[in-house]
Amino acid sequence: MEFRIDRSALNDAVAWAARVLPTRSPVPVLGGLLLEADGGWLRISGLDYEASARIEVEAETVRAGRVLVMGRRLLDVCRVLPESPVVCAVEGSRFSVTGGGARFGLSVLPLDDYPALPPLPGVLGAVDSEEFAAAVAHVAVAAGRDDTLPTLTGIRVGLDGDTMTLAATDRYRFAVRTLAWKPATADVSADVVVSARRLTEIARSFGRSGMVSVALDAGSAGFELAGMRTTVRLLDGRLPRHDKLFAMTDPMTAVTDRAPLVEAVKRVAVVADGDSPLQLAFSGDSVLLQAGYEDDVASQRLPAVLQGADELTVAFNPSYLMDALASFDAPVVQFGLLGPGQRVMVTGRAAEGGTAGPDQVAAPRPTHRHLLMSVKPLV
Repeated sequence: MEFRIDRSALNDAVAWAARVLPTRSPVPVLGGLLLEADGGWLRISGLDYEASARIEVEAETVRAGRVLVMGRRLLDVCRVLPESPVVCAVEGSRFSVTGGGARFGLSVLPLDDYPALPPLPGVLGAVDSEEFAAAVAHVAVAAGRDDTLPTLTGIRVGLDGDTMTLAATDRYRFAVRTLAWKPATADVSADVVVSARRLTEIARSFGRSGMVSVALDAGSAGFELAGMRTTVRLLDGRLPRHDKLFAMTDPMTAVTDRAPLVEAVKRVAVVADGDSPLQLAFSGDSVLLQAGYEDDVASQRLPAVLQGADELTVAFNPSYLMDALASFDAPVVQFGLLGPGQRVMVTGRAAEGGTAGPDQVAAPRPTHRHLLMSVKPLV
């Protein structure tokens, strides 16, 4: 086996495939990357028990063949290679990597012990890669981190006709994002849970213009774009449905500019010890942020518009509030309020005139919604 390839192309391909390699594994060959050169193409594959990845890039094939080498060591080598064409070849029991006057020899792993990559499930449709990456990022902040509740560490991927719904919850917050996609048939329907960490990695790795093919079967999800193919095992169970929880009859609404609110939350939360609440006291034309108690306190007032009440005070876990606000791209945020200690719906809004105002309260149903449970305000 021997092939020639540009250094940056090799580095990018190895880095993309190495994402799925396990940090530690009782099976040594799972730490390897499989390189296959044939017909002017180089295919690099990696897998563990939960996910697999394969990428195909152009390379000048001198001698066709395949080799299995330790993936992270190969990635380390690619990162320090000089910027020049690279020649890779199997020489006896070593895999040589040469470029720009530098030469490395890596030991090879036994090919016979390497398991076959799982096939890509049946393709159900395609979604724009940039929109998909943004939508995954919007909801992933609400996914659980407790591995003892594995289903809550996932993102629900719901497919219903030409609408894709992504949702995540850790029981204290619930984020939902809908987006358009192109189903292969009009009657496409699916409801599965994918690891939030894995799906975030996958969506980020496809951060380029193009349509990502979405594939599903009973046990795995697959995604493919421009020579990159990856699969991930589905999580067992189902996330709770958000429909009834998100239904809020005649809520009070408060609207304010997002960027100043984000900065104010960061500033005021400095004195919030642990999970002590950060309080938002809305009045007719402003919101007062307050945190801390006894000796260490902080506050800041911002313009805001409250409708449906003369005044209302709610409080949140500062980290949860910050995560929610940071997940929006819109310049204005709206709070749907039921009262102190009750659930609060946060949505993003387009700016009109650059400042939050009464004319911005009415809006079509948003595609990105983030539900927070408020806590008891400070007395």
